[in-house]
Amino acid sequence: MTDTIYKGIATSTGDGRAGGRARTNDGLLDITLAIPKEMGGPGGATNPEQLFAAGWASCLHSALKAVAAQQKTQLSDSAVIVEVGVEKTPEGGLGLNAALHVEVSGVEQGAADKLVEAAHAMCPYSNATRGNLPVSIDVTVA
Repeated sequence: MTDTIYKGIATSTGDGRAGGRARTNDGLLDITLAIPKEMGGPGGATNPEQLFAAGWASCLHSALKAVAAQQKTQLSDSAVIVEVGVEKTPEGGLGLNAALHVEVSGVEQGAADKLVEAAHAMCPYSNATRGNLPVSIDVTVA
């Protein structure tokens, strides 16, 4: 086992995603949760899928910037949009799927594809989910 560099710590209280609260140990994130309207809830607050999508998008974007810097490739602009979906499983439970949309400018499509592939291999979120949920990736060069 490797040495842990950092631990993000959060606690969920109350009713979890159904009106509960999630708070990080440092207090920088302190939110109320709600089930989205699309899942039969009231909406009006964030949910675990949005939090997961935000974390993954930020992580993958950082990996993209790091890979570009390592390869001495200048990107004039970039953005990562992550969609995390909830789906029914054949066993009757719920699972997740994800779509990763990466937008870059300043490089050709082939170079962009290679950068994103390397970033996806570096990103801890991508590594944690690899083989565990369906993930699609598309790269757009502007």
